[in-house]
This record gives sequence, structure tokens and C-alpha cells, in this order.
Amino acid sequence: MKMNIGKTDRSVRLILAVLLVILYFFVGKITGLIFIVLAIILAVTALTRTCPLYYIFRTDTLDKKE
Repeated sequence: MKMNIGKTDRSVRLILAVLLVILYFFVGKITGLIFIVLAIILAVTALTRTCPLYYIFRTDTLDKKE
């Protein structure tokens, strides 16, 4: 897959993933599980710099010089 996530988008995703992991410890089991799954998805898309939903909606936040 082609990279389609820029620096700002990547940073926001990683920060949200960390926040969701922290919130995991303060919520119930079901909500915590949902938070962990979302955190993993955000972290993986940030680290690989690809988002499948961006392909569907033809969105690209990657700067041409990145």
C-alpha cells in the first residue's frame, strides 16, 4: 500500500492511541477493550503511514516532500 498519512496526522494518531491506552485503566472492561482495539488500529496506521479508509475516500494528508 502507498503511504497516505502525513506528519501531523501521524502525530495525532499516536497521541490518541496513547490516550486511549491510558483511559483503558479507568473504564469498564467492554469500553476498555474497545479503547485498546482503537489504539492498536491508530498506532498501526500511524506507524505504517497508510490508512485503508483514506484509499476508499481518496484522501491524502502526505506532503509531496515527505
